[in-house]
Amino acid sequence: MTERSGEEFASLPSGIDICYETFGNAEDPAILLVMGLGGPMGWWSDDFCERLSGRGNFVIRYDNRDTGRSTKLRQHKVGKLDVIRAFAGLRKPPYGIGDLAEDAFGLLDHLGVERVHLVGVSMGGMIVQTMAIARPERAMSMTSIMSTTGNRRVGWQHPKIMPTLLASAGSTRDSYVARSLRTSTILGSPAFPGDEELARARAYETYDRGWTASGVTRHMLAVLAQPDRTKDLATLDLPVTVIHGLNDPLVHRSGGKAVANAVPGAEHIEIAGLGHDLPVQLYDTYVDAIVRTAERAISH
Repeated sequence: MTERSGEEFASLPSGIDICYETFGNAEDPAILLVMGLGGPMGWWSDDFCERLSGRGNFVIRYDNRDTGRSTKLRQHKVGKLDVIRAFAGLRKPPYGIGDLAEDAFGLLDHLGVERVHLVGVSMGGMIVQTMAIARPERAMSMTSIMSTTGNRRVGWQHPKIMPTLLASAGSTRDSYVARSLRTSTILGSPAFPGDEELARARAYETYDRGWTASGVTRHMLAVLAQPDRTKDLATLDLPVTVIHGLNDPLVHRSGGKAVANAVPGAEHIEIAGLGHDLPVQLYDTYVDAIVRTAERAISH
């Protein structure tokens, strides 16, 4: 059975408290899993983490600020108008992708992890790219999943999904879960259908662990204000794998292609029928890619 820490907290010098959990032996190579916009660490499922730690890795998952049980920055009031203004470059976010990257470094410092294999999905991909650029000496490898470079000319959203994404989740637990299921259907993979009961259970858990609409909006503002990392990605010298679905309606596959093209020697994996999610049917594909990328670091 995989050794598991249970939920713990790291109090960072910035005043942010990060809730995290580890799987596996701390003496093994460390892999940091970074989730996307509005997603708590549970979106990296127990099964996924156990498969990854079972391959001889020390797996770390955590709640980004404004998700789960990590610090909520409620003092920064935000609304839909702020999203529109940020898209037009008229609204500075309360914090940026760089600040989220610093939270991750703070967590690694708390755990005594000097060097790490980085894995990020969607906004998490933006965060791990930023980490690898900011402190390359701490990044052993990077796997960027369904993400983009920050260049607005790539990785765009399909217009049909925007009304659902911007719709209110309501003020109750059940209304949030209903909206979450609608979103899962829109973003899901046509070739790898999800289990509605699992999606429902995940939505209830997400809400119960501290979901806030304002936290999601603050994440959205950070994404909208991110810089274009293309030139900086070209300076990376580490094993990188980019994974993207050919049917992703939230981050167009051009985003993944741009990341892969920017990083010298990056492996680029495109999957037909994959949307903007992590289907259970592809867990082994993801785990194999992450492990293979990490192993490349040994001889790099």
